[in-house]
Amino acid sequence: MTKFDYNLDYVHLDLRAHPELYRVGVGEQGVLLVEPYKSELLPHWRFRTPEVARASADKLFAMFLDYKAQSDFVGMDMARKFLQMGFTRARRYANHKGGRKWNEGRTEVLPMVQDPQKAEAAAIFYHMYRQAKEDPEYLRLKHEHQRRYG
Repeated sequence: MTKFDYNLDYVHLDLRAHPELYRVGVGEQGVLLVEPYKSELLPHWRFRTPEVARASADKLFAMFLDYKAQSDFVGMDMARKFLQMGFTRARRYANHKGGRKWNEGRTEVLPMVQDPQKAEAAAIFYHMYRQAKEDPEYLRLKHEHQRRYG
């Protein structure tokens, strides 16, 4: 797998027009860089409460399906990354008050304090993330994209 390229001029680059430049990378790489998808998806990404997380995950998954209907792999992958980021961020806040895992000097991990609301929000995102990640058409397009472009 080719690494995500952080050297591209993402401020001026439209990856819908140039999907050949997109690299999947690992995990959530590039989730806050790749336009126009970031601007389309980010306004819907929220995880404060389970209710907010449900509305957010449902909207992001609906956008995933819209990109799928257009055979827009980059859009599908970006929606998948936002769902994954919803899970990971909610999980961090579920485990660490205020979302801070480290002390100020980053010399020690702060104690874990469980927040059941954020844990439920994380579970909501995780379920939707897995649906996107395991979608047969997503997997087919991902394989094709990686075969063609790296």
